[in-house]
Amino acid sequence: MATLEDVKKLAALARITVSDEELAKFVEEFDAIIQYVSQLDTLDVGKRGDQPKPLLPYTNIMREDGTPHEKGLYTEKLAEQFPSRDGNYLSVKQIISHD
Repeated sequence: MATLEDVKKLAALARITVSDEELAKFVEEFDAIIQYVSQLDTLDVGKRGDQPKPLLPYTNIMREDGTPHEKGLYTEKLAEQFPSRDGNYLSVKQIISHD
């Protein structure tokens, strides 16, 4: 069962402000979510001993190691299509700030 302290800790981790009125509501909602998700414990996933039953009969198909083409063959052609360059670097708009 979730407690008020659990909700406060989760809010702090998520960096959100939760009012005192909302705390009790969130405790109830978290309990309902945990109860709903706990239904997964009752599923029979077909385990055989310690090994889970494979869902599909497929395996990964890996290519042979090696160089598919000459190194740098397409680099300049791709870089020419980039909207902004600074010497050998491709410039992009900053989308993450450290404020």
